[in-house]
Amino acid sequence: MNYLSSKLYEKKSYGYFVLGVLTTVYSFNFIDRQLLVILQESIKAEMGLSDTQLGLLSGFSFAIFYVSFGIPLAKLADTWIRRDVIAISLTIWSSMTAVSGFAQNFIHLLLARIGVAIGEAGGSPPAHAMVSDIFNQEQRATALAIYSTGINIGILFGFLLGGWINEFYGWRTAFLVVGLPGIALAIFLKLAVAEPDRGMAEEKIDDGSAPKLKETLKHLWSRKSFRHLSIACGIHAFVSYGAGNFLPSLFLRLHDIETGELGTWLALSSVAGGVGTFMGGYLSDKLGKQDPRWYQWVPAITTLIYLPFTLFIYLTDQTYLALMTTFITGMLFNAYLAPNLAITHSLVGLRMRAMSSAILFFILNFIGLGFGPMVIGFVSDMINPTYGIESIRYALLIVIPISTVWSATHYFIAAKHIRDDLELAPK
Repeated sequence: MNYLSSKLYEKKSYGYFVLGVLTTVYSFNFIDRQLLVILQESIKAEMGLSDTQLGLLSGFSFAIFYVSFGIPLAKLADTWIRRDVIAISLTIWSSMTAVSGFAQNFIHLLLARIGVAIGEAGGSPPAHAMVSDIFNQEQRATALAIYSTGINIGILFGFLLGGWINEFYGWRTAFLVVGLPGIALAIFLKLAVAEPDRGMAEEKIDDGSAPKLKETLKHLWSRKSFRHLSIACGIHAFVSYGAGNFLPSLFLRLHDIETGELGTWLALSSVAGGVGTFMGGYLSDKLGKQDPRWYQWVPAITTLIYLPFTLFIYLTDQTYLALMTTFITGMLFNAYLAPNLAITHSLVGLRMRAMSSAILFFILNFIGLGFGPMVIGFVSDMINPTYGIESIRYALLIVIPISTVWSATHYFIAAKHIRDDLELAPK
């Protein structure tokens, strides 16, 4: 870090400014990613797509490139300027979102979504590492929770803008309007954010050498807590992406509502999701001071409480009561990410942080984003001859309950090993 950057980070307010910029970038990540979800019924109608194809567009085809490029880009971030990795990645995914508006068929849209996935792969791991270098261990889950609210902010604007622009101007315009501003944000990031020293918050000395992927993977996988929390996160994301990607379709097919109004409701529910994301990190830091097992108990408990509320959403025909219930499910189900990121970073050395995030996100997105939408879309298509338009309701009821309990079980198992594994973490 040069002298000017060092002086900037001496001011606590600058650290929070950088956190705010990174959170804004992350929100663009999810605006561009989730935009397809609110637009997919219109795209399906125009292009004649199946639910399986919709699941491939928003799930497996996206995830396979996202996770494949996530590892090498995280490796680059552990050795290069992380801010620049993020700025270049943001430019790529924003440009490819805009290009999606010109797609003429399934293949064109698939290729554009792959481009979005490759760009977004370089966003989170370097940002996680920067946040962990700005905020110390006792503040880390809260800071990462604030960063993770970018998911909910992105979903809010993705649903809100996508729903109304689609209703009045069509889905192609929505992709263009939402995609292009990200390029300007990338320029601002490059000019306004200074790269923090690695280990700055904890006053650790960075030896300048980044371990190989094999070493980081071996280190993490030797920790039973990480093994179980990563599986729990993967199944959690399976539920989140699978249910989340088809929730708009559930309402549009089975309830009397248009995309603009639905987008507004789901945007507002994402605000509750942001509260849940923040509270998950805040409560974990607060309770974790007495017992670090709370970093796993918080996501386990909130995940189990979520289940009866989401089943109600799938089963009821009361449109607005179901929409109001999404506020509760959004808050509960978003409490998991920050505690798991914070623990993962606490288990590794300074030059392993971006890579450890990439490994966790590889597992999370490969299982969750890769298979969640695709499995639910496939099940919906399989039972469609019997249940017709209600097939999406029963696909969700078949898949979601089992997966939710399975995820919570691994969180509880991970909690048993947290204290021992933290004792073995590099000092």
